[in-house]
Amino acid sequence: MTSPRLLAAALALAIAPLAVLHPVRVDGRSMEPRLKPGSVCWVLRAWCAGTPAPGQIWLVQTPAGPAVKRLVGLPGDRVELRDGDLWINGERVAEPYVDRIERESAGPWALGAGYFLLGDNRPASQDSRAWGSLPADGLRGRILL
Repeated sequence: MTSPRLLAAALALAIAPLAVLHPVRVDGRSMEPRLKPGSVCWVLRAWCAGTPAPGQIWLVQTPAGPAVKRLVGLPGDRVELRDGDLWINGERVAEPYVDRIERESAGPWALGAGYFLLGDNRPASQDSRAWGSLPADGLRGRILL
């Protein structure tokens, strides 16, 4: 017969990785072609994900609910879209991961203390262009690819 302490220890050991990593299913087409709808990826929880950096993909809590987006702007940055090109602090940013570009101009957005996130599939993405910058506590975890 197994002791209750041994069972509790085994259970704790089995679920401990979920304190650091958890799976998430991609919903929608906003991160195509990199992430397809329905694909499952692992999320490293924000408390252990390190300092957010441009180019990383994050699970974020938006005003419309959770979403997966690419971080492009850091606190204090000035973000602008000029004819579909991303500009950060007056410098054009290469985005080899963007396949579908809208030839739009928007912004500039002065981020203050927030983070700016965009979908890779810009025509199909609801992102910081609509809901603005997110505070640090809106970053739930970094997607591991």
